[in-house]
Amino acid sequence: MVLYEHYSQIHPSKWVWRSFSPKEISCKGDGSILLNNDAMESLQLLRDIIGRPIIINSAYRSPLHNARVGGSPMSRHKNGDAFDISLQGFSKEEIHKAALAAGFRGFGLSYNTFIHIDKGASRTW
Repeated sequence: MVLYEHYSQIHPSKWVWRSFSPKEISCKGDGSILLNNDAMESLQLLRDIIGRPIIINSAYRSPLHNARVGGSPMSRHKNGDAFDISLQGFSKEEIHKAALAAGFRGFGLSYNTFIHIDKGASRTW
């Protein structure tokens, strides 16, 4: 994992995930990004399985931004391995099944407009 103060610091040769941009994965608060290669590989695989664009509502969150948005103190977003994905055009079941196949283990399914996926311990809420 590599922490960048701002997503613009990532050299294009270091960004290999064709379906996403560093800006999409960066913290919405300050533009920082904790680049977690394993999580990004799974996210790209999820996109390939789904076969359509995925809207990322939230990815990496700096500790300060996580606190400001009311995130859990133990949020996986702070580890760079959690994503909140819009349900626009998808069912929860469709994303959940594909995310399992892509290697995600943590799922927040109780939301109306998005699904939370992460690479943490196997759990669902």
